[in-house]
Amino acid sequence: MANQSPLFNRLALIGVGLIGGSIARAARGLGLVQTIAATSRSETTRHRIRELSLADEVMDTAAAAVKDADLVIVCVPIGACGAVAKEIGPHLKSGATVSDVGSVKSAVVRDMGPHLPAGVHFIPGHPVAGTEDSGPDSGFAELFINRWCILTPAKNADPSAVERLSQFWKAFGASVEIMSPEHHDLVLAVTSHVPHLIAYNIVGTAFDLRHVTESEILKYSAGGFRDFTRIAASDPTMWRDIFMNNKEAVLEVLGRFNEDLSTLTRAVRNGDADTLFNVFAERRAIRRGMIQFNLDTPAPDFQSAESKPKADPIPRPYAASSDD
Repeated sequence: MANQSPLFNRLALIGVGLIGGSIARAARGLGLVQTIAATSRSETTRHRIRELSLADEVMDTAAAAVKDADLVIVCVPIGACGAVAKEIGPHLKSGATVSDVGSVKSAVVRDMGPHLPAGVHFIPGHPVAGTEDSGPDSGFAELFINRWCILTPAKNADPSAVERLSQFWKAFGASVEIMSPEHHDLVLAVTSHVPHLIAYNIVGTAFDLRHVTESEILKYSAGGFRDFTRIAASDPTMWRDIFMNNKEAVLEVLGRFNEDLSTLTRAVRNGDADTLFNVFAERRAIRRGMIQFNLDTPAPDFQSAESKPKADPIPRPYAASSDD
């Protein structure tokens, strides 16, 4: 990634974890901002941010971090976004852009919007990228390359502010899509939220089989079980908040999923080979058709700790980072 001209003078990150830390690394490494201010609710995390040199200034409060910031990105669990917006609202400078990275957008608009003053550009966002890791050492600047970042601005949002934020994400190597918060939440329920729910559930089911030992499951698990259930190692607080705030879309998708699963269950129970073959053939064709959307890449959205780029022994603006 080549260096870019600064798009913002001062970036404030509220929460520096996998996503926030990756933003800090990439923004500094690419020269997209002149100054980075950051904060975390935990003193331990704030100390680690300083050790990793992820920010020029590390503040004790969100209110202090956003002072004079041109771009504020809130990188905390969805359930905490409203409280953060309430804290920072009175301290935002006129003309600043405020965004977030949450996986549910309708709830973010509902909880943050009322606390942000007129004259501030509120452009919710969601970089569709991640790993199962969290904490101040988990991020890396390359996280967003060849990923999508979805922005959900209001219909009356300033087009120039939306374009500027779009350019910020594109500079990271991401593709940007604009959609409504409601449509985003339904799309993510299908592509991310329900798959995570299933992954958490199948891990529990596997280990509830008392006649199969833990060592056997680990020893004999095929790549499908390992790869699919890896996402069940993700942060439980984040996923609790996602399901509490995207309930309607998740339940809609789960209803359809359960109907389709019932069809397969009946086919297996009745020995209906034709139905099984036809369903599998149809779904195989659908999955193969997804290749045109670049779903099959060498670096999946949820990488293992072993597969992501390694940090240098000495922290640099272009190596590894964090989760709040």
